[in-house]
Amino acid sequence: MKKNVLVEVSKKYKLPKKLTDFQLSLYIHLIEWKWEHLTTKPGIYKENEYDAILPKEFQNDLHPLYRPIVQEIRKNHQFKIHTHFGHMASSQAACVNLFAPLLLNKEIARTILPIINPKFSTLADDVLDGGFRFEYWDASNPLNDHTDAAGTDSDIAIAYYDTNGDLSLWLIEHKLTEDEFTTCGGYRSKGNHTKAFCKNGAKIVNDNTKCYYQYHCQYKYWEITSASELFDRDELKTRLRCPFIGGENQLWRNQLMAYSIKEKMQFKHVHFSVVHHPQNGDLQKTIDSYMNLLNNKRNYSAIIS
Repeated sequence: MKKNVLVEVSKKYKLPKKLTDFQLSLYIHLIEWKWEHLTTKPGIYKENEYDAILPKEFQNDLHPLYRPIVQEIRKNHQFKIHTHFGHMASSQAACVNLFAPLLLNKEIARTILPIINPKFSTLADDVLDGGFRFEYWDASNPLNDHTDAAGTDSDIAIAYYDTNGDLSLWLIEHKLTEDEFTTCGGYRSKGNHTKAFCKNGAKIVNDNTKCYYQYHCQYKYWEITSASELFDRDELKTRLRCPFIGGENQLWRNQLMAYSIKEKMQFKHVHFSVVHHPQNGDLQKTIDSYMNLLNNKRNYSAIIS
């Protein structure tokens, strides 16, 4: 977006200073919808007003959720609300709006989901919270990374019976306007004084004890990576930096969680997908990079909403 155009747009809309072209386009669309259907009052973040954020009174009523599902969500689908849930472009809220209306009707799910996932037969509504759960993580904490402040979650988990009658689990990461997946928290940590290791991919792959996640946090990411054989070890070593220092990190952790859940044998099959807006092309570079690391690309599928 050319600078003079962004300046002109900013005269009408209270927006962040740095937005991609796609983000700007969707923000304006969502702001216009908010003004028409909810309120023209801006929301506040760090003492600044933004038109894409809802005022507190609307956030408390679970806007921007689709109104017909609010009562059901409040009653039967309690989950950790993200800090920016009250943002019109909240990926978490968009995920609930996309999947809840579909999954709350088993027959609709049976009709629509096989188009996306040919193995899907019927929702396993005797598992999880009527067959699905938002912000899902396995309570046994197989990655050893879950605390009140951190940990790997899937935006939604869908339990279903596949075409062979096997109980299966589908983990989904949902992105709306983000231009990248979550990057490595270990590398970003101020407590990590050995970041030089992170910039040498082969060193980290050959000696996992150099990874802050392992030697300091005692997460089991590398242990499960080795046991699973999900990833091409030679390809991992080709990366100049740790192969999971960037946006591949979030995909890696979700994939490891899927593998660990399958190993417990409650579900015969567990797989992981990404759902993103079809016009959000910024994520594709990371998706392609991550796919190149996999031994069996059928373990992962990228789908779009």
